[in-house]
Amino acid sequence: MDLRLDDLDRHLLTLLQANAREPAANLARKLKVARTTVVARIARLERDGIVSGYGVRLGQRLEQAAVRAFCGLSVNAKSAPVIIKALGRLPEVEEVWAVSGQFDYMVLLRCSSPEQLDTLLDQMGQIDGVNQTQTSIVLSRKIDRRSTVE
Repeated sequence: MDLRLDDLDRHLLTLLQANAREPAANLARKLKVARTTVVARIARLERDGIVSGYGVRLGQRLEQAAVRAFCGLSVNAKSAPVIIKALGRLPEVEEVWAVSGQFDYMVLLRCSSPEQLDTLLDQMGQIDGVNQTQTSIVLSRKIDRRSTVE
């Protein structure tokens, strides 16, 4: 599949990442193109798998109330599928990435309190096949490419 994106595609993707609910007419105005062009571009981006869906980004109020952390996991390779399933059952697990380096996986966690995070880390450490965990609590976000673009 050819993934050539022109400047209009990239600008449209930036606007959609900032607000996927933005009406096509507003997007067209910001991009200085016809509304039908925007609708056609979005349809093509979806059809080509460049846009795979739309979701909800949690607001600052909830973000500030949460304790977020990154947890690196070292695992037994044969246990990886079972570990991924177990992590998928934990609602506090937001994302899991397979990575190279010291750890096999990086897990993004969201908890309502430090105590909940502590309990969650104990649960994760007890999953069969998890050899080691290392956790860093998120203090603040410095760059967010998904934030509102004017």
